[in-house]
Amino acid sequence: VQLQASGGGLVQAGGSLRLSCAASGRTFSTTVLGWFRQAPGKEREFVALITWRGNSARYADSVEGRFTVSRDNAKNTVYLQMNSLKPEDTAVYYCAAGRAGLTSPGAYDYWGQGTLVTVSS
Repeated sequence: VQLQASGGGLVQAGGSLRLSCAASGRTFSTTVLGWFRQAPGKEREFVALITWRGNSARYADSVEGRFTVSRDNAKNTVYLQMNSLKPEDTAVYYCAAGRAGLTSPGAYDYWGQGTLVTVSS
């Protein structure tokens, strides 16, 4: 499974960005796609996840109500719509594919290269 994340950039606090994660290869071997982020000097943390089938999504408390994860199965692409961005959302955002709806990075088998989101105050 190959994952390609895109859509990062520089945005002012209160602004919005939409990240995309295009999946290719044996995506049928995975059941969930997650978004994680890692700020400088911090550990990688869970942001959101969505199942490839069904309509199950899950969010970290820090982004609940501001971020929305969605998917387009026809395009094998998952999106992360980020609204009301805060400076503390600044991080490299990664998408990852796995077989269980867990929030630990260790539960994911495949990772994209990351895309940088910078939120200025």
